[in-house]
Amino acid sequence: MTMESAILLHKDEMTRMLERLAYQVLEKHGDCASVMLVGIQRRGADLARRLAALLSARVRRPVALGTLDINLYRDDWTSLAGKPQIGESNIPDSVDGATIILVDDVLYTGRTIRAALEALLDYGRPRKVELMVLVDRGHRELPIHADYVGRTVNTGHDEQVNVLLEERDGRDEVRLNGKN
Repeated sequence: MTMESAILLHKDEMTRMLERLAYQVLEKHGDCASVMLVGIQRRGADLARRLAALLSARVRRPVALGTLDINLYRDDWTSLAGKPQIGESNIPDSVDGATIILVDDVLYTGRTIRAALEALLDYGRPRKVELMVLVDRGHRELPIHADYVGRTVNTGHDEQVNVLLEERDGRDEVRLNGKN
């Protein structure tokens, strides 16, 4: 079998999508005074940095930004080959009473978000947690939904959505890879 690949989003489309998502946050949260963006390592953290820059420019002050490594909270780490790669979390302010917007690149089964919620609660008790994803590809195994979605894509279980970001991959692009 060969792998077939299709581009779902180009750089310009991703830029417009992130701007639209930032405006949705502004519509809901005004000056974002009690909002903290928390990006899930790795690409979610990159997207959260971009969103924080967009929001900060609009509200004319820094918007709180953190990153979260969820590897120790995954429910599949014992079945992964080798040992999980443990990254760094950086939650610079108290989450107590804050509105946290978790940011990730792709929402699939919901298990990553479950792990992120568990990791986040180790830092305190937020007033509210919302979820923002660039791509929602369906196939939930847990009752989790995103509050902000860049694009919803219908996929098969044998397909994969890959988000490529300039910071890590040298280009901005979202690809759908599937078996032929």
